[in-house]
Amino acid sequence: MHILAIGLNYRTAPVEIREQFAFADEDKVEALRTLQHTKSILECVIVGTCNRTELYAVVDQLHTGRHFMKTFLSEWFGVSREQFENHLYVKENDAAVQHLFRVACGLDSMVLGETQILGQVKDAFQLAQANNATGTVFNMLFKQAVTLAKRAHSETEINKNAVSTSYAAIELGKKVFGYFTDKTVLVLGAGKMSELTAKHLHANGAARVLVANRTYERAVSLAEKFRGKAIEMDRLAEALVLADIVISSTGADGYVVTKQDIAAVMRKRMGRPLFLIDIAVPRDLDPAINDLDGVYLYDIDDLEGIVEANMRERAREAEKIGVMIGEELVAFKAWLGTLGVVPLISALREKLLTHQQEAMRNIENKCPDLTDKEVRMINKQTRSLINQIMHDPIVRIKEMAGQPESDVALEMFIRLFALENELEEMAHPIEEAKESYIPLRHRRVLTGQEAF
Repeated sequence: MHILAIGLNYRTAPVEIREQFAFADEDKVEALRTLQHTKSILECVIVGTCNRTELYAVVDQLHTGRHFMKTFLSEWFGVSREQFENHLYVKENDAAVQHLFRVACGLDSMVLGETQILGQVKDAFQLAQANNATGTVFNMLFKQAVTLAKRAHSETEINKNAVSTSYAAIELGKKVFGYFTDKTVLVLGAGKMSELTAKHLHANGAARVLVANRTYERAVSLAEKFRGKAIEMDRLAEALVLADIVISSTGADGYVVTKQDIAAVMRKRMGRPLFLIDIAVPRDLDPAINDLDGVYLYDIDDLEGIVEANMRERAREAEKIGVMIGEELVAFKAWLGTLGVVPLISALREKLLTHQQEAMRNIENKCPDLTDKEVRMINKQTRSLINQIMHDPIVRIKEMAGQPESDVALEMFIRLFALENELEEMAHPIEEAKESYIPLRHRRVLTGQEAF
């Protein structure tokens, strides 16, 4: 039994390749069923976003798993393997588990530490689980990944720092105002960055959006997106008196607003602070504006400096999450190692309980005068004795299962307790062994043959 992750993302494939491998929402269930019934696949989950398409699978053998997962992608999307194979990455076992943990925590995203991917991973797992595409291994692994990601975001500050200029503007605005719920935003120009920043401010509760542009029709078009109001440029001074936040990106050759303009405006604002963001290159707003009391002016370099500093801070937080991922990987491997022990424990328990039941029959035959209460008491005590006898061997074999050369310990356990017959009954047919998820190296010990 092995774990495989195969996929392509924004790092390995351009958008023209990625878009060919996007699963439509209405096709995801059928895709899961098809992949699940593909040869070599025991469990599977499909994670698909705008920046990645990934197949996770529990497979019986690595080489056949890789082959059939690639074939599935080729046949499902109608693209020859030669066209996309060099864009694929393949992660096996520990690397696959670690990759899933990194993806869920946002460490493999375009925006380091973003949280949207966690919801997408969780949704993908729940869809697979609801359609019986997951089992013992992935039910544990994906729940562990989701729990880890939640802990990573709650115990670190990886998503606390803005890493885009538009979000950096929001961060600055919060430092000045604390909140935007009763604030008016004035957008000068109708550029993409101005629109994006205004969108974020509006989403953060800005009460009113005004748009001023040399082409009035464009001002009207942008204002409508935020249920705002278009302002003609010759009324700019009036709008500056009303505004709390100004975002400027006009593309003009010279300053659109000067220090003298703002000085006149501030006299009419009754001490209300004014927050200005100049995204234009060349700049729209006279840098001398910053000399005025109650005025906070930031240009594109200020914002990019904040973004760079925040990215460095996120990278430091990502290192903390990396340590958490390492710990979770060790924990998952330890749990996975115990799966091979489950049939041994079941066999030992079955054997000892069989002897206990035979002993109870002998006691009842030799002591026919025992009351029902006495029989129940003896049965309870003898079963308790069985559990006590089993306790230490079970603890030790679980410990040994996670160690190197565990096959030797498992075989010794089998011979010591003479469990060959019990395990032989459990291991046939082979399909039942597949469903019990006995790791391949352990199954060879149990059955003495190559499985699958």
